[in-house]
Amino acid sequence: MKKGLMLIIAISLFTVLTKTKAMINEYDEIAKSEKADVTLYAKKMNGVYTDFKIYFQGGVLTRPYWMNTTSPTWSPQIIYEDINKDGKNELIIILTKGTGTAILEREVHVFHIQNKRIGKELVAVPVEVLVDDPIAIVLKNVKTELLPNKAIIIIGKKKYTIDTKPLKIDAEHLFPDIYFGNIINFEINDNQLIANIGGQISPAGGSIGDIQVTYMLKDKMYQAKSIEFKPGFVR
Repeated sequence: MKKGLMLIIAISLFTVLTKTKAMINEYDEIAKSEKADVTLYAKKMNGVYTDFKIYFQGGVLTRPYWMNTTSPTWSPQIIYEDINKDGKNELIIILTKGTGTAILEREVHVFHIQNKRIGKELVAVPVEVLVDDPIAIVLKNVKTELLPNKAIIIIGKKKYTIDTKPLKIDAEHLFPDIYFGNIINFEINDNQLIANIGGQISPAGGSIGDIQVTYMLKDKMYQAKSIEFKPGFVR
């Protein structure tokens, strides 16, 4: 019942905004995909883009609480690929909320395209599907230990020991444990949604590599299919 109500709300919102496309003229165009026939519009407020409008194949959706940095280097990324092997493309939008020294905070939104009858017309409506929080996945599935000269990561039956001496970080500048949260990146690789969560051992950065989460569609949401550690002093 709840799912049906949410779908009705999504379709109603899509219908109303389709009739008021002129309102987009008040917004900046910040990203576009010819393949998906999608254009993202937003307003610049307090140094970030927010209050998003998603123009999709003739209709408009609103996402007032989305945020993205105004840096052209980190404009929103629009991807239109089949990531759940159902033979239809999904709309994936990757936002960048924050960047800086040893910081990259991104978030992903996945939409399934469903054909719905609105009035007398059959309309393609994007319906957002939940993606499990990558940090929550790490906290539930990854055990860690940080020692003066090494970091230990345990995922299931796999144990990784990383020599941290090359980073030349004094013991007093180390975190109490490996920290995940400053570096969260998303990508589509081989038609799979992947999150890379950087592990850091000090406030200055000290990256030891990434926890890589590959997602799959399960129980009507995107959940972890596999979790791996990818070592490397890359940041």
